[in-house]
Amino acid sequence: MQPEDSFGVRVGMFFMVMGAGAFILFVVSDLAKNPDFDYLFGALILIAIGWSMWRRKPPPPPSGRFSSLRKLSQNARFKRKASEKPIDGKKNE
Repeated sequence: MQPEDSFGVRVGMFFMVMGAGAFILFVVSDLAKNPDFDYLFGALILIAIGWSMWRRKPPPPPSGRFSSLRKLSQNARFKRKASEKPIDGKKNE
């Protein structure tokens, strides 16, 4: 996580980790032939709360790694549209 993450995002991640732990406890109890569904329902609730808090995280700013490829594709698209324009105002059929 980034140091600039908000408190709500961190709490949401905490709830999701706790939900994953509760789910693991459910799986272990199921393998022991004595399933305890309280762990399953608790895990689902914790993961849902955590996900709803965690998804509020703003998207990261664009890094610009592929800006040259984006410029090439935009130039190719522009050239393709320019070549498709009719010369005398009529559609080429």
